[in-house]
Amino acid sequence: VQLQASGGGLVQAGGSLSLSCVTSTRTYAMGWFRQAPGKERDFVAGIRGSGGLPSYADSVKGRFTVARDNFKNTVFLQMNSLKPEDTAVYYCAAGGQYTGDTYYPEYWGPGTLVTVSS
Repeated sequence: VQLQASGGGLVQAGGSLSLSCVTSTRTYAMGWFRQAPGKERDFVAGIRGSGGLPSYADSVKGRFTVARDNFKNTVFLQMNSLKPEDTAVYYCAAGGQYTGDTYYPEYWGPGTLVTVSS
């Protein structure tokens, strides 16, 4: 499975950015993780099943929205009210499984940098 992400860039605090990721095949689950400098890679948001059940990290709830287009094998991440602490390399993920609300992806895409200036 190949993943190709797009979007990201530089935005001021309070602004918005959107990310998208296309996969070469449809998978049960898709999502986004991020890794800030000097920190571990953390879950951001995921979506699973044909109906698109979303889940979010507490730090982004109410600000980020994850969605998927099953026909286009694409997952989206709309990021609003961005904060400097959202600055990170964002990674698209696909496949794998959920255990409860914890997502364990199987496939990873290349990261895309999101920088939020204060």
